[in-house]
Amino acid sequence: MNSRNCFAPFLTVGLIFTITACGTPSNASLESSTGIAEEARTEAKDSVVIAIGSEPETLDPTRGWGHGNSPIVQSTLVTYTSDLTFENDLASDYGLSDDGLTWTFTLRDDAYFTDGEKVTASDAAFTLETAKAAKGSVDLTYMESASAQDEQTLVVTLSKPTSIFLNTLASIGIVPEHAYSEDYGLNPIGSGPYKFVEWSPQEQIIFTANEDYYGGVPPIKNVTVVFMSEDAALAAVQAGEVDVAYSTATLGTTEVDGYHIESIVSTDNRGFTLPVLPNEGKTTESGAPIGNNVTCNLEIRQAIAYSIDRQIIADEVLNGFGRPAYSENDGMPWNNPEIVIETNVAYAKQLLANAGWVDTDGDGIVEKNGLKAEFSCIYPSGDSVRQAVAMAAAEQVKEIGIQIHVEGTSWDNITQRMFSEAVMMGWGSSTPNETYYLYRSSGALLDDFYNPEGYMSDVTDGYLTAAMEALTVDEANENWQKVQWDGATGTAMKGECPWVWIVNLDHVTYVRDGLSIGEQPIHGHGHGLPLIQNLSEWRWTE
Repeated sequence: MNSRNCFAPFLTVGLIFTITACGTPSNASLESSTGIAEEARTEAKDSVVIAIGSEPETLDPTRGWGHGNSPIVQSTLVTYTSDLTFENDLASDYGLSDDGLTWTFTLRDDAYFTDGEKVTASDAAFTLETAKAAKGSVDLTYMESASAQDEQTLVVTLSKPTSIFLNTLASIGIVPEHAYSEDYGLNPIGSGPYKFVEWSPQEQIIFTANEDYYGGVPPIKNVTVVFMSEDAALAAVQAGEVDVAYSTATLGTTEVDGYHIESIVSTDNRGFTLPVLPNEGKTTESGAPIGNNVTCNLEIRQAIAYSIDRQIIADEVLNGFGRPAYSENDGMPWNNPEIVIETNVAYAKQLLANAGWVDTDGDGIVEKNGLKAEFSCIYPSGDSVRQAVAMAAAEQVKEIGIQIHVEGTSWDNITQRMFSEAVMMGWGSSTPNETYYLYRSSGALLDDFYNPEGYMSDVTDGYLTAAMEALTVDEANENWQKVQWDGATGTAMKGECPWVWIVNLDHVTYVRDGLSIGEQPIHGHGHGLPLIQNLSEWRWTE
């Protein structure tokens, strides 16, 4: 969720491109290298330099590389398509037992790791068992076992039916059992469309096309991914030093000769997490304080939700690069359309008045029993979009007598304050997995970014369990929708409102003219890695 702001020198198209301490490329290095880079690009037309904002922690799929996306170095058993269906990848066929507990996969027989060894069912079983043992971002706690029945047959046994299992498999790249070690994530071998070449931490990763890839050799042969702050990425575009660069809604209106903007639809959202528990002096396991005596009041949370004009923020703050958000999965098949609310300032004021919140001293802030309706909302410093969205929303909320103090700080500080203060948080996924992790009671107040607001509900847990254990997509989607709103309660803003959702971002991307980045699938959270999940489809057209 974090991005780095300043970087050491990094190599791009055989040249040194220096990033100064403030995160902006030095003019001298840019001017001296641009001509040579352009000449190399003209001759080859098979290379790209991509600037993204988030550096992965590892290239090991069992520890999260490719989580929610496609790990381009490794192949997956199945892939998740842009129309939200599944296609075979390493698996040539698969089936599920009637009780929903046993999955059987038949692997294709023409897949090889880049060291020449054949990909087998044993590698797939090893990968899944290793991912389960790692207990990282890949949740396989519901998997009993994975085993190879023979060289091409993988059998996976679950402890209970799990409707999101294929979604999970679509982002777990298969690793080679014979070549796996603790440092695999720094020097990975895979069977995907690209081969790993070199990783310079905090600077760049270099990939090259896998000439033996069973899916065909990608048109783009050489790929350099550099990690840059949003300001530095724009400067690199303006200097012609990168072919593709992530940007933001606050910077994406800048026109640059030789480039065009692609505004990619995403489920990447921004909104307030609001602690739903009172402050009773309790702390998390790591010692972080829990609870907020203002936001624990449902009428406060709902009043904020109804007072915000999301369309104005999308149009004016995001410069049109976004849409109003009402949930973690707007527009997805498992989203409940009944959760949409209209901006209604009068209703928001009435909610507060009915609950006894009144401005008794005329300072513009309502209070109840001596408690002012004010609290802090923190966001990661350097994130211009989160800052702008938070400040715009806070300004609108003032109209109903609630004061939100917006403050930028470090992620380390956020992890200690997010259980007791509001956070301008971001999530978003093209799979329903996220709904489960955001709202399950067992995940509340753990020392991670899921459910720091402390939302717990037996009713919600029942729907989550039913959705997870459903044997059909329709049954699962029905229950995912009830999680949000069942007609009486739910996680929606007109329900228990642990979140105030504000906007869904478009992923603003500068692309050099003449380069096609293919049909981008719906992006999830994170501006960077989702962009390259279809890298094998990229090509120069002129």
